[in-house]
Amino acid sequence: MSLGVGTAQALAAGLLEAAGLARERAERTAEAIVLADVWGVGSHGLLRLPYYLQRMVAGGYPPDAELVPVSDTGPVVAYDGGGGLGHWQLHLAAKIAAERCRQFGVAAVSVGNSGHCGALGAYVLPPLRDGLVSLVFSQGPAVMPAWGGSEPLLSTSPLAAGIPTRPRPVIVDLATSAVARGKIAAAAQRGEQLPQGWALDADGRPTTDPQKALHGLLAPLGGAKGFVLALLVESLTGGLVGPLLSADVPDMFRPEEAAQPQRVAHLVLALDPAVLDASGGDGAQERLDDLARRVVASGGRTPGTGRLFPEEVDQEARLDLPAALEEELRSWARKYGIEASL
Repeated sequence: MSLGVGTAQALAAGLLEAAGLARERAERTAEAIVLADVWGVGSHGLLRLPYYLQRMVAGGYPPDAELVPVSDTGPVVAYDGGGGLGHWQLHLAAKIAAERCRQFGVAAVSVGNSGHCGALGAYVLPPLRDGLVSLVFSQGPAVMPAWGGSEPLLSTSPLAAGIPTRPRPVIVDLATSAVARGKIAAAAQRGEQLPQGWALDADGRPTTDPQKALHGLLAPLGGAKGFVLALLVESLTGGLVGPLLSADVPDMFRPEEAAQPQRVAHLVLALDPAVLDASGGDGAQERLDDLARRVVASGGRTPGTGRLFPEEVDQEARLDLPAALEEELRSWARKYGIEASL
């Protein structure tokens, strides 16, 4: 079945608010969730909502968690997220990073002790609105072994980047594992087998069974080089921000761990091209624009330039939902007495 974007966002916000999240935070979180579906990243969209609700009810994502300042030097700010859901927290961190970057030319804002935040690319949008370059890093439960190892050590170690090219910005959003774990969860929900080479089972054997893969291991993107990149992301999140390394983060896909806060770490970096330009003028912006033009002229494609900002999304556009997800959302709507147009 399909659902209109506006309807989906209202339903998600209503469910999150019914589970205890403040209205504004519920709406911000719902916007990020549905935007992932609009972008074609369904593995981080509405598919995740039942897991979020389950954890909120169980206490794993305390709905009353606040974003508490830990330190603030001006260009560098650190927050404690109280174990709460990460979407609204990381969005606020990205806005603060943009504000501080405009003031200082560079900014770093961290959120530790937080929760899953969905599609990481959504958080490069606030800096992009101000013409800033941004990098965003996050972590999750360990699913990737060290290169040559057999024990889960790193998460999918996702990273995102926003580059203010014109007429459309470049948006990079990728996992440093061979595949995002949410895609495996989506395949499990649809009852589909995985392509060869995506995952290993808990004993380290290659598997195409998504259920075994969810509780197994993921290969790093590009072999040893992918592991090195994932290690960098882990160092910038679990290592610098904390409080946990990925090997100690509870797993969203394990119902028995739903009451345990994940306590994951996020980091946003923002850079002002005008401040970094060696000529002291508009050279940086002009070169970024020229770089994008040359990519296209060479026959290539600049990543993410087709991704819409929330205000550009057609609220009547339809989102296709798997039957199993539809039934889960109906069940939650009944639980909270919400009238859902499903």
